[in-house]
Amino acid sequence: MSDDSTPESTPQATEGGTRWRRFGLALIPGLAAAGILGGMTTQGMLAASFAVSGDSFKLSADSLRGQGFAQYGDVATSVDETSRPVGLSLINSAELDNLCMSSLVDLPIGEATLLITAGEDKPVEASSMVVDVEQLDGNATFETIEIGRDASTLDKVSGPKGPAGAFGLQSDGAVIDDLELTAWSVNAGTLKLAGLNLGVQPGNHECF
Repeated sequence: MSDDSTPESTPQATEGGTRWRRFGLALIPGLAAAGILGGMTTQGMLAASFAVSGDSFKLSADSLRGQGFAQYGDVATSVDETSRPVGLSLINSAELDNLCMSSLVDLPIGEATLLITAGEDKPVEASSMVVDVEQLDGNATFETIEIGRDASTLDKVSGPKGPAGAFGLQSDGAVIDDLELTAWSVNAGTLKLAGLNLGVQPGNHECF
């Protein structure tokens, strides 16, 4: 768990249950747990950009509690040079309860689901997250949020910044309940998965 602290200013909460598509208004932190695909803990801040696979993946959690968040529009590119718009979301530290991550894969014997769960008894912990968000559903509360800030001036998180003149937003922190997320990639500085379980099941058994 990161030792980043919440700024001393008094939080001002904004609540809502909203659906965001593409990068237009993916107003949620980078969602640390999306990095579960590796199923292990990594140390150190990873590169903010790499060629993504041709498949997105899904992630759900009962609750996410994050500190330090920023987001702006970006592009995720595959090795075949296919590009797609995303909301590049960054979060300093996060805890997630009852995490589920799934990805459909095509095998010679048919479709199967890579399914990963963690955090049922002890929260998943993550830091220094960078996530390419395509879509997110949930009920969110933001602390001291700034919407429409120039993406090159975002300063509530460590990590990459957007281009000058681009739309950005940031917040001291966020709580998202009933989280459902579709993403293309994630980078993590540290990821701790309590109660990790990984399996492959024939057919479609995605988290949502």
